[in-house]
Amino acid sequence: MSVCGYLVIKSKNFSVYFFIGTNCKLQNSDSFKPSRNTNKVIFNVITHVSVNEAFPMSRSLHKDKDKDDYESPNPRRTHTIMSPEEVAAGKRSFWPELEITGPIRNLSPALWRMNHLTSLYLNDNNLSRIPPDIARLTCLIHLDLSCNKLRGLPAELGDLVLLRELLLNNNFLRVLPYELGKLFQLNKLGLKGNPLSHELYTKYTKPNGTQELLAFLLDNLPVTQLHPPQRPWIPLALPDSQKPTCIFTVMCYNILCPKYATRQLYGYCPSWALSWEYRRKGIMEEIRHYSADIISLQEVETDQFYNFFLPELKHEGYDGIFSPKSRAKIVLESERKHVDGCAIFFRSDKFSLIKDHLVEFNQLAMANAEGSDDMLNRVQTKDNIGLTALLQTREGAFENGTADTSQIHQPLLVCTAHLHWDPEFCDVKTIQTMMLMNELQSIVEEASQSFYSGSQRCDANNIPLLLCGDFNSLPGSGVVEFLSSGRISVDHIDFKKLGYKDCLRKLSSTDKTNEYTHDFKLSRAYKDDIMAYTNYTYDFKGIIDYIFYSKKHITVLGLLGSLDQEWIKENKIAGCPHPHIPSDHFPLLVEVEMTLPTSSPMLLNGLMLNR
Repeated sequence: MSVCGYLVIKSKNFSVYFFIGTNCKLQNSDSFKPSRNTNKVIFNVITHVSVNEAFPMSRSLHKDKDKDDYESPNPRRTHTIMSPEEVAAGKRSFWPELEITGPIRNLSPALWRMNHLTSLYLNDNNLSRIPPDIARLTCLIHLDLSCNKLRGLPAELGDLVLLRELLLNNNFLRVLPYELGKLFQLNKLGLKGNPLSHELYTKYTKPNGTQELLAFLLDNLPVTQLHPPQRPWIPLALPDSQKPTCIFTVMCYNILCPKYATRQLYGYCPSWALSWEYRRKGIMEEIRHYSADIISLQEVETDQFYNFFLPELKHEGYDGIFSPKSRAKIVLESERKHVDGCAIFFRSDKFSLIKDHLVEFNQLAMANAEGSDDMLNRVQTKDNIGLTALLQTREGAFENGTADTSQIHQPLLVCTAHLHWDPEFCDVKTIQTMMLMNELQSIVEEASQSFYSGSQRCDANNIPLLLCGDFNSLPGSGVVEFLSSGRISVDHIDFKKLGYKDCLRKLSSTDKTNEYTHDFKLSRAYKDDIMAYTNYTYDFKGIIDYIFYSKKHITVLGLLGSLDQEWIKENKIAGCPHPHIPSDHFPLLVEVEMTLPTSSPMLLNGLMLNR
């Protein structure tokens, strides 16, 4: 029969309370017949109920106080019978919670189709097993299986990752499936009154017993998933075979700094797979596998750059530069080595370094504040950085030979940046981007005077630019709009109507009063339809990493596609890092062709200018 509302099944010895969602159907009631020793079941059906939302629903209407000493977070919720007028008017009720209490031994398979449930109370019954089908109740937040006769639990229980409360008190559990370790959001795990093994009991009874036990289970859970398939290569254009061309690959990768890789942030990942000793092997394997000619990295710890990445990559034919975040200047010496920053590596047989430049956003904010409290209090307090490398090509960077030796040494400006992370500070990220582009403009103008004859007008697009980084901004943000279009309204929503208008004016390349601009003509290498996300965690999945390039000089020939979505779905990957994925970001990789300018640059004779 079709039921909407509150169904009461009563007998002398037990009661079953059904809270049924709109249009739910009660399946064959024979499944809920009492045992031979109980009296005949009497059905009283209330077909329509109105809920007083001021009070949460009762967690238990029948409870043996001697068996159980825990208290549910949900006190009683009142209910009222709908009037005929309300029923006629089509008023509906929705019950996301269900309680079945009494000497029940078997449960109807229909229960596992009620996947709208957020709370399920099966306590105080005679259940000896829970079927794997419970994993279909993917919305469950509270599950109470206390005071039954359970001797084991299905491994599939670990798939209910929304669970915050799992009560298993007063059963016959000696062991627990390791899969329970995947319940990383669990706040309360009730195991009292079970004959647990000594190892489990010792961990559970510690002050932080629930988290200690969950970590132990997850760390000992065998990794059964196969490695993900290779990400596909997506060709986009053919190189120009009629003339010498400079073709190279570029990687952008946030590697997840060791100090951020904690169980508190990534509770779905085993501790051993979060450890830097484990993850750095996977990161280096990816870098070696893709073998990019230019590598842009974010969240590189100072100590790891000098003692791991630089030595390892020098063996692979790279040279590199690095700078930590601005806080490195003020922290203790012992802490300085753990400050993260940005790094750029390049193949030394294809490129040489002419000059590097550090962009410190907090210093620029202070210099451009013009009395703006918001600039000082919001922007200047963030110590994010950008790092640039003005490179010069070598003969090894060219294919099809070089027709003119004077064309071998071409300039290329590479920039990596890591913007502020907090979504509430979209104004800060937008202003950091404006300051970055203003600094790049100055770098290009200075470099143009060195590379090209004085007769050529200084133009932001004279020198090819590759801009890579973790911008912590979605494709629809003011950051991406400003980079892609070269302009942003002074009243853009991301500025939050704060007092920036006057101080941002001098960061703009034009005198227009209604918008801010920059002169670079840039394009995004990865369009929105290539990858659904570059950052994949349980709480957030989205595109926040980018590679931008100069339209005038650079053509994208191909790029690395997305991680296989079927692999993620089939293996129920809650988020990254994962034993097979060493960071919470996926690396971006593009192959580009750089065209040669019509006029030859002046050879700098290997002059090295330090910042």
